Amino acid sequence: MVDQITGFSRSGLYDWVMQRVSAVVLSLYTVFIIGYLLFNPDLTYDQWSGLFEATWMRIFSLMVFLSIGVHSWIGLWSISTDYIKASGLRFLFQSLCGLTMFVYVVWGIQVLWGL
Repeated sequence: MVDQITGFSRSGLYDWVMQRVSAVVLSLYTVFIIGYLLFNPDLTYDQWSGLFEATWMRIFSLMVFLSIGVHSWIGLWSISTDYIKASGLRFLFQSLCGLTMFVYVVWGIQVLWGL
């Protein structure tokens, strides 16, 4: 009961859904970028820059940054709970992973939105 109130309990279904949703977002983005590159063989910097200046593309890219963070967090959390048995070492590993993902997402947002 305390775990549910504090939010420390893990929902396997929630993790599974988030993993699948983030995988779909990452797949769509990959297909889009590959398609864009294939349909624009003589791509210039101005075209590429123009693509990423569009608000819809920035939002799509932001969704990808967040999806990478969610997808990797769930995957690394699952792996660490399965294979790192020592609580302290597992906590350290998960903390470093969480911090790294946070830094990358913030950095990606700064690059994407020019903050």
